[in-house]
Amino acid sequence: MSHAQNTGVSRRRVLGGAAGIAAVASLPSGAAFAAPAQSPPEAARWRGHAARVTITRDDWGVPHVVGESDADAVFGMMYAQAEDDFNRIERNYLVALGRLAEAEGESAIWQDLRQRLFLDPEALRKEYAKTPAWLRTLMRAWADGLNYYLATHPEVRPKVLERFEPWMPLSFSEGSIGGNIESVPLTQLEAFYGKREVPMTDEERGLLLREPTGSNGMAIAPSRTRDGHALLLINPHTSFFFRAEQHVTSGDGLNVYGAATWGQFFIYQGFNARTGWMHTTSGVDNVDEFAERIVTGKDGGRFYRYGDELRPVTTRTITLSCRTADGAQDERSFTTFATHHGPIVREADGKWIACALMNKPLDALKQSFLRTKTRDYAGYLRVAGLRANSSNNTLFADSNGDIAFLMPQFMPVRDDRFDYRRPVDGSDPATDWRGLHGLASMPQAVNPRNGWAFNTNNWPWTAAGADSPDAADYPRYFDQAGENPRGPQAIRVLSARDDFTPQRLIAAAFDPYLTAFARLVPGLVAAWDQLPSTNGQKAKLSGPTALLRDWNYRWAERSTATSLAVFWGEALWALTSRAAVDAGMSVWDYMAERASDEQRLGALQSAVDRLTRDFGGWKVPWGHINRYQRNDGSIVQEFSDDKPSIPVPFTSARWGSLASFGAMRYPGTKRYYGTSGNSFVAVVEFGPRLRAWAVTAGGVSGHPDSPHFDDQAERYAQGNLRPVYFYPDDLKGHVERRYRPGQEPTQ
Repeated sequence: MSHAQNTGVSRRRVLGGAAGIAAVASLPSGAAFAAPAQSPPEAARWRGHAARVTITRDDWGVPHVVGESDADAVFGMMYAQAEDDFNRIERNYLVALGRLAEAEGESAIWQDLRQRLFLDPEALRKEYAKTPAWLRTLMRAWADGLNYYLATHPEVRPKVLERFEPWMPLSFSEGSIGGNIESVPLTQLEAFYGKREVPMTDEERGLLLREPTGSNGMAIAPSRTRDGHALLLINPHTSFFFRAEQHVTSGDGLNVYGAATWGQFFIYQGFNARTGWMHTTSGVDNVDEFAERIVTGKDGGRFYRYGDELRPVTTRTITLSCRTADGAQDERSFTTFATHHGPIVREADGKWIACALMNKPLDALKQSFLRTKTRDYAGYLRVAGLRANSSNNTLFADSNGDIAFLMPQFMPVRDDRFDYRRPVDGSDPATDWRGLHGLASMPQAVNPRNGWAFNTNNWPWTAAGADSPDAADYPRYFDQAGENPRGPQAIRVLSARDDFTPQRLIAAAFDPYLTAFARLVPGLVAAWDQLPSTNGQKAKLSGPTALLRDWNYRWAERSTATSLAVFWGEALWALTSRAAVDAGMSVWDYMAERASDEQRLGALQSAVDRLTRDFGGWKVPWGHINRYQRNDGSIVQEFSDDKPSIPVPFTSARWGSLASFGAMRYPGTKRYYGTSGNSFVAVVEFGPRLRAWAVTAGGVSGHPDSPHFDDQAERYAQGNLRPVYFYPDDLKGHVERRYRPGQEPTQ
């Protein structure tokens, strides 16, 4: 897992040079590969884009795409993404289009139906026809880049999508790791439309020990930095290999670096020379359920009550394709229902439940791309005025020294008398959404006096310390997340100094203090102290208790206390999670405030027993257990204790670690292997000349035979960010290859 520098020609090129470009236009019908069909004008357009694009791969494999126009840059951006991991691009669009079952069969049919309840391909085609010309040009270039890649790479066999259409980006326009739609439980969707009883899973009920999803973002004003330049931490916690690291530049003024979700033509979390933005999953409540009172007419028609009216239920037939065991395609048709609140997604207490969420694909796509070209806070806010970001808070910084914490701009206005955390009465017009909040009416922290702002997927009420918005000034639906252990840790590191530098911000982002255990362990120690000397647990747990009593609550690769604490915390979570849900409390609060001494001590005994059984003793260095392993390019990996892996010192974000590594045991393993957490991490300094440092989990390529499949793994585990090559002179001496799409690369 070493870094290969200046390795020259890539692993393969199928159609090289001018011959490769010409082949696109001259391939006969029925050629040896399933190249996307193209008309002569289309083939000419592909050749034109390719001739106006240069891709430079640096010595980490990161593509620096330069196009004469924004459309050329988008073409090259998608071509480069497809080079690195076409499989993930296709899968993201199978999910977004509600076509995953065409590749994966019956197991994905309910996920597809959920997607298609909110997204109609025919409606998106019509939306595309109304798209402004500038955006339609980019969307066409998006399709051209992917189709050109397939045409020049006959060895790549799509599972389903052999041709990409320019309207398709409207199906996947926002960039989050999980959209709002995932709040709809698939088991209950299946129960309703499958007309059978399907119990909710423990995961849907919030009972499983589930890795926290989300991110960290920090913005630091010049007043809190040594050199008087604003700083930004970009620290998304996603599934590994979920985004592509890219640098995209055009003659139309585009010059943006960061992480693009596979298959999207905008940098989702990143920066240009003047502004930077980091998105963190928000705890706002802007997805609501309405309990509809259904009335069946004499003719069998269905209506729902709304005030004094009976309104007809909207029906629509959705037909899905599904791969069969023999590889053929079968069709499944569903009659689906909707009210003006949204599609019906389940039934509860004799009422049909309609789900309302943001469905503004065109504005979302505009906002996602346009923010990458903003030059200051005022410009960023103008783009945010599209109000088509529904799931993400934003941490912002710019070269003028402005910083900000903003909440999702899509926020329906509602009557705060109602508790929208549960289904509200859809027959009462007072529960309806009443338009959207204006940006100024939402919680925010813009240039706070304390000089910093942050979010760790926690509530907004501590985003800027003493200068945070006050919960009492806002409706309660502005937060349903509450606090989490990373919140106090962020405040702790941000408050510790007023002379931040980029390297000091990186150190803060990897500060090893675990706030959850600092809160929980004293209760365990007190429980052991109160045991009578005659109790058998007193002697059995003496050593483990002493280890945790003397621990400094910091993770470390060689720390045996970290291992014991994590195993204890997981055991205690399993004992208390159901009671915490029933009590309406976070599991952290419940463990700290309501767990019994018997549960605390019993969980410690369970941790000791597990460590001893799996590793031969209860004093096991954390790095021996917690590992990074990447065996192949599969989206869902298989792990093995017999294959190479490297130690990772940081823990799950669940315990307050800002640097997150979501790891667990898998079938046949005793060690923990990570699949989520820190992914693309960057720190940006907005001085007269921008400087940035970054690291990507593993590497930028999804191909095991590429030197960039795992060349960043050790840097990732050590929190050792590498310099970003943002300016052309930064790239000097670091160029691995330079080429045009479809051409043989050169040095």
